[in-house]
Amino acid sequence: MQRIGFLFLGWGAVALALIGVVLPGLPTTPFLIVAAYAFGKASPRARAWLVDHAHLGPPIHDWEERGAISRKAKALAVTMMAAIFGLSLALAVPTWALILQGLALIGAASFVLTRPD
Repeated sequence: MQRIGFLFLGWGAVALALIGVVLPGLPTTPFLIVAAYAFGKASPRARAWLVDHAHLGPPIHDWEERGAISRKAKALAVTMMAAIFGLSLALAVPTWALILQGLALIGAASFVLTRPD
């Protein structure tokens, strides 16, 4: 049963990553990393397919070998974080929620920006 759950998680993450390839604002790389992890728990064959894929594999290799995130992915991630915070401001989200969101986004952006390219 656990194997099936990881397979669903892996294929769901692959689907979201593929949507992220064509939909601006939806990140691709984090979903690929989740898929690689899930496939590692459920299906070595599916993981090998993903990691060896000509277009989907390189970000996974970069992350697994060096903990690296491409400059393009970093820029997109930080831009989307800022856009979401801006949307929250525009929607007049309560101050306490903005503070929590801001702290979380600063932490996430700091993590992303401090990874090697």
